[in-house]
Amino acid sequence: MGQLHRDNIRNIVIVAHVDHGKTSLVDAMLKQSKIFRDNQQVGQFIMDSNALEREKGITILAKNTAVIYRGTKINIIDTPGHADFSGEVERVVKMADGCLLLVDSIEGPMPQTKFVLRQALAKGLKPIVVINKTDRGNSRIDEVVRVTQDLFLELATSADQLDFPVLYASAKDGIAVTEPGAEGKDLVPLFECILQQVPPPVIEEGPLQMLVCSLDYDSYRGKIAICRIYRGKVAPHDRVVVIDRDNNITEHEVGQVFTYLGLNRLQVEEAKAGDIVAITGLNKVSIGETIANWEQPEVLPGIEISEPTVKMTLGVNTSPFAGLEGRFCTSRQLRERLHRELETNVALQADDTDSADVFLIAGRGELHLAILIETMRRDGYEFQVSKPEAITRVLDGKLQEPVEGLTIDTTEDNIGFLMEILSKRQAQLTNMHNDGQGNVRMEFRIPTRGLIGFTSAFITATRGEAVMNTLILGYEPWYGEITPDRDGALVAAANGVAVTYGLNHAQGRGITFIEPGTHVYEGMIVGLNSRAQDTAVNVCKEKKRTNVRSSTADIAIKLTPAVKLSLEQALDFIKDDELVEVTPKSLRLRKKLLTQVERLKARHAA
Repeated sequence: MGQLHRDNIRNIVIVAHVDHGKTSLVDAMLKQSKIFRDNQQVGQFIMDSNALEREKGITILAKNTAVIYRGTKINIIDTPGHADFSGEVERVVKMADGCLLLVDSIEGPMPQTKFVLRQALAKGLKPIVVINKTDRGNSRIDEVVRVTQDLFLELATSADQLDFPVLYASAKDGIAVTEPGAEGKDLVPLFECILQQVPPPVIEEGPLQMLVCSLDYDSYRGKIAICRIYRGKVAPHDRVVVIDRDNNITEHEVGQVFTYLGLNRLQVEEAKAGDIVAITGLNKVSIGETIANWEQPEVLPGIEISEPTVKMTLGVNTSPFAGLEGRFCTSRQLRERLHRELETNVALQADDTDSADVFLIAGRGELHLAILIETMRRDGYEFQVSKPEAITRVLDGKLQEPVEGLTIDTTEDNIGFLMEILSKRQAQLTNMHNDGQGNVRMEFRIPTRGLIGFTSAFITATRGEAVMNTLILGYEPWYGEITPDRDGALVAAANGVAVTYGLNHAQGRGITFIEPGTHVYEGMIVGLNSRAQDTAVNVCKEKKRTNVRSSTADIAIKLTPAVKLSLEQALDFIKDDELVEVTPKSLRLRKKLLTQVERLKARHAA
């Protein structure tokens, strides 16, 4: 069959390390392509429409948009930069023919830069390098370009990929130039480079063939399949088949067909090969499956997703407060929600366990699982989760575990303490670079086990004067035992309401997590002990009244403000015998065994 090109389309994916400016660049491209009205208020980070994305300041989900430049439609795919959401990158790179690699002009290539570039080059995408944030005074453009070239030499799969253009941009200001230091006024050089360097889609003649790379859901239209058409054309009411991973074939009728322009989906009468489209009417379709002509069904290569590295249990809430704050609390409702998540979250795994009320979920990292938990919580679900743990495997009779590359940018003052706590977590220093101005970059190999619970200690120890990034390197032989470095917990000894008098006595033993007036139950963790062992405290204990003491004497007691843990901090904090109780209104820490008697029996049995 012959091959053709669609010269009026370019498909590009924007990839980079977290916070290197991908979403800001997409914002600028949308605004300068006149997608919006002159008087339309659109704000910043237009593509980060998810509430969690705006709160955390990171991109979590890959998204599609498109602009028109000089009569050519440029389909743009914005991707996450955080390593925990790398599954989003893996599933969307197949939709593109070229990639924009953004690199920060100060930080240079970071761990996730290497991962996303490897994915793009392995798929044969034509790269364009954009050195971003060149407007900053301490940028080191020449050095960053040199390090980026070294990275291409390491990862390129063909000689053609070593011939790539470099542009210099300030995405925040909407400026791109072809020479460092040149005066710029807009992104025209970037648009021109995309038209010249990114190849138009190659179209094979033949019947319909398209790959499902993403799924969306609409309460009115139902499931929406987002696909790249590789061959043929599709129109509403066409008869098609879906070919799954096991080559099973099911027939469907296409509902509506949409293409992208700006932030909108535009309904069209027909879409052709090379287009990125959204299709309704296919209720039984999954990511990585092929949609083909019903008379000549031919399957496309699927999407390969890397294995998860961290797992935890998620189960029905069994605390005395179960069912008081959540709308969806049963195992059936939790199972349905997890299975619905699996349709779109391709890097997630969820399996049943021996208990009907407990599920095993696995993902790319703590943040990946924490985002799922937070999303379910906001949807009204109530459940409990265990401490995250690394997924190990046995190869040739030897235990292996996932190992990650850890990069820390900090100051010289923090080196000693970081080396101390990381050595306890089996980390191995592989490289350290001092820029001569007091700033240091340290690189480690560390088992994923060593990173679980490390973030909170890292932020506290460095007082916010350091940044850490990780990248999964693969599986290696077991590194050895890691001794826990957390002190014991202050555990509520009775059911009731916490009062000032009881909390004051608890604060004599450590740090408290709750305020007066908080309802507690026996076995609930109310604070952190100053000693290694757990201690039961009665935070509900009131001061005894007599005819001598005044009833207002407690007013003089001043409590230290309670420490409030976020969801990520709570997951970092708990030990193997503890759980986090998650409800739409509250986060509570608890022991798996609630009563002191049960815990003593378990300790003696061990």
